[in-house]
Amino acid sequence: MAGGRCGPLRTALLAAWVAAVAATASPEQAALPAEQSRVQPMTASNWTLVMEGEWMLKFYAPWCPSCQQTDSEWETFAKNGEILQISVGKVDVIQEPGLSGRFFVTTLPAFFHAKDGIFRRYRGPGIFEDLQNYILEKKWQSVEPLTGWKSPASLTMSGMAGLFSISGKIWHLHNYFIGTLGIPPWCSYVFFVIATLVLGLFMGLVLVIISECFYVPLPRHSSEHSEQNQRSEEAQRAEQLQDAEEEKDDSNEEENKDSLVDDEEEKEDLGDDDEIEEEEEDDNPASGVDEERSDANDQGPPTEGSAAQGEVEPEETEEDVTEQPRSTDAEQGEDSLRQRKSQHADKGP
Repeated sequence: MAGGRCGPLRTALLAAWVAAVAATASPEQAALPAEQSRVQPMTASNWTLVMEGEWMLKFYAPWCPSCQQTDSEWETFAKNGEILQISVGKVDVIQEPGLSGRFFVTTLPAFFHAKDGIFRRYRGPGIFEDLQNYILEKKWQSVEPLTGWKSPASLTMSGMAGLFSISGKIWHLHNYFIGTLGIPPWCSYVFFVIATLVLGLFMGLVLVIISECFYVPLPRHSSEHSEQNQRSEEAQRAEQLQDAEEEKDDSNEEENKDSLVDDEEEKEDLGDDDEIEEEEEDDNPASGVDEERSDANDQGPPTEGSAAQGEVEPEETEEDVTEQPRSTDAEQGEDSLRQRKSQHADKGP
């Protein structure tokens, strides 16, 4: 009986002693907080802090294995940020798709260095020693900065941030339809297609209304003046075409006249050549007869047989002599005609 009663008493005394020890422990050890991270999360509302001073940013995703491997190195680098006089931040691309679009992040993890609003892409490993040397040795000075439209602060990248943020909201809404409401994926796709078409039509209507509001119609007198100018221009063009056609007709008439004059001159030349040929034909028989008579006189008095032959031969010789000059003269006339025709053809074009 005594042993059974002492068991619960001992247990109560032991619990009281443990409570007393815990109460007498130092308050500093009891209130020791967990170690806080020196990495500052960056969002769309506070990202402009990187425009001042020197920063190193890391873009990551919770599901990315490579990002998880560099988490401890990044925390160590952030702890030495005060010594290196640099601020360290991180961006979750799932929660902040707008910032990933502003920096145009296409691979994970992605690191960026910022110095007084000038951004550079760090492409080395995310190891503490490499990051520390990158800052201490100022290796970032040899890297080409993101300038112009590529700069995160530019208007182009601001529009890109808006597009990425819209796509992130659509993705979250798609997951809500599938996971929470249990809608099939194809129904969600159909919904987004219809919503895109309706939104496009609505924006087109808004643009038409804005153009109608800001459109200033031209006054009537200016429109009438413009119509008169168009009519006068058309009349001038018609007159120019008529003048061009008249000039062409005049040039054709002059060419025809020139060709007619050349034809008449050729005819006259041909007539003169014919007259000359006829005169030559008239002169040739007489000269032939004279030559034959002179030859007969040189040979001496002919005999009876020769006389008879002589009476017959002069007739034949006269005919032969007349025929030969005519043939030669005809050939010369044809040659001269051919030459003149060829010259006229050369002059004609």
